[in-house]
Amino acid sequence: MVVRELETKLEQVDTERRPPLSEEERARLLTLGADLERAWNHPAATAETRKRIMRNVLVEIIARVDGDQIHLVLHWQGDDHSELKLKVQKARNGEHRWTLDATTTDIIRELARLMPDLLIAGLLNRAGKRTGRDNTWTESRVRAFRKDHGIAAYREGERAERGELTLLEAAAELGTCRMTVLRLIRAGTLKARQACKGAPWVIKTQDLEAVKNARGRPVTPNPDQKAMEF
Repeated sequence: MVVRELETKLEQVDTERRPPLSEEERARLLTLGADLERAWNHPAATAETRKRIMRNVLVEIIARVDGDQIHLVLHWQGDDHSELKLKVQKARNGEHRWTLDATTTDIIRELARLMPDLLIAGLLNRAGKRTGRDNTWTESRVRAFRKDHGIAAYREGERAERGELTLLEAAAELGTCRMTVLRLIRAGTLKARQACKGAPWVIKTQDLEAVKNARGRPVTPNPDQKAMEF
């Protein structure tokens, strides 16, 4: 019974088999075969079609790594061959494809000297920065990143030891408000740095002293400026 069913299915396959190509269809296929570029870029060509073309026209590909270059030798049907040279940046020890860009790495390195991991994670998320795997930042992810890159954890008091002040601390030293200090920074009167937008401003004590000495008196707020304290 089973054998009979299989024979019936085979007969159906033979009956449904596509008819042989017409002379016109055969001529078109031969034309495409002679013009590989046209066949490759044909609107009806799918990824699977292109794979089948490559399997038929390529015999082998030989690759050789030389420094930061990969030398490829492509052997085609008909004993012809082509050579390609590709420049690549090889990963260093400890690197992999889930690597952050240098900018984000530098930001984390700087922020680790200013705040603990939980605050760093929040700041990076607000700045739109993502991890190497395109995830948001968490305290544990910042901690893991620091350990992988040999970045020490934030230590309370280390900023003061380096002679660095925040906006509020600088304002207290000048006897003015936070917004006035920010105005001095934006005007270029007071030197300060910021790891990224939204990060705390860092002001060196000597730079603040230079502003105080240049004016010879406490910096007073701009009477026309409205200050908003949060």
